[in-house]
Amino acid sequence: MAGNTFGQLFRITTFGESHGGAVGVVVDGCPPGFEISQEEIQKELDRRKPGQSSITSPRKEQDEIHIFSGLMNGKTTGTPILLLAYNKDVKSEDYLNLRDLYRPGHADYTFQKKYGIRDWKGSGRASARETLGRVAAGAIAKKYLKEKLGIEIMSFVQQVGDIKTDIDFNHVTMDEIESNIVRCPDRQISEKMIRLIENVRDEGDSIGGVICGIIKHVPIGLGEPVFDKLSADLGKAMMSINAVKGFEIGSGFEGVKLKGSQHNDEFYIDKEGKVRTKTNNAGGTLGGISNGETIYFRVAIKPVSTIKKQQKTVNINDEKVLLEATGRHDPCVLPRAIPVVDAMSALVIMDHYLRHKAQNL
Repeated sequence: MAGNTFGQLFRITTFGESHGGAVGVVVDGCPPGFEISQEEIQKELDRRKPGQSSITSPRKEQDEIHIFSGLMNGKTTGTPILLLAYNKDVKSEDYLNLRDLYRPGHADYTFQKKYGIRDWKGSGRASARETLGRVAAGAIAKKYLKEKLGIEIMSFVQQVGDIKTDIDFNHVTMDEIESNIVRCPDRQISEKMIRLIENVRDEGDSIGGVICGIIKHVPIGLGEPVFDKLSADLGKAMMSINAVKGFEIGSGFEGVKLKGSQHNDEFYIDKEGKVRTKTNNAGGTLGGISNGETIYFRVAIKPVSTIKKQQKTVNINDEKVLLEATGRHDPCVLPRAIPVVDAMSALVIMDHYLRHKAQNL
């Protein structure tokens, strides 16, 4: 498999290009008899689609999802589910000036060298449009985990550039996240973030930031030792998202400042007789296996590569050229990346839940 498939028991394969006929996903391994509708999947896709605010790409795609297999009378049949959305607002002519050159910071160069050919129209598979399939598949996993296990999955924009919120993730709600276009639950900080993104956009530039992911009420025991640790698979899932350049779980890099006596999460017995930890520096996993505490992590996303400012680069003939890119691009991709982070979290937890059930009959 050429890197287009993710998961073992709950497995997805995405397909399609940014300026091709359609993008979508095949979901295999979904338990039968589970109710899911087009409307429920569409709700998650609407959070990801372009053109939803003044600080996202102006491309107008309704991203209407079509379910072609795997469901009967609104319930999953246990067979592969094919989900597809047609591309409609395609303007390939915007990319004509990029056909023979490499955008700094973009995958143009490496795709050309790897395959000897690349889709210059909207970046093909290197485009964030590929994530539509992930979000569609993640919507199924997210609903299953919520209804069957009570697992809650959410994420929010924690930082844009050097503007950061110190809000306690334990008390963040989905309504607060969705209350503004930047998807930061801190109202005052969100306004500053929006102004920064607008300024960067007006300059023809882009800006990156950090997303905080949260997974609550995860059963104890999910994750495999050594190579398939839950934390490792979450890291792989997040690092597979376009523009992601860093991942840390729990205390992450800040934990190196602590001594073992400070970093260790002491155990205690709560009022219900359950084993808990007083702190959660481990981020909800121990030895790569979920310990019942909230899983939390951070994802660093770089500035979008395609900008309108003039940059030096080279073309396919190794000649020096100047680039002023056109087209429709996000000045900051973080607000639209939130449902992608949620989806990848759901896909990892869903896959490990099924693997855990298969092993522990």
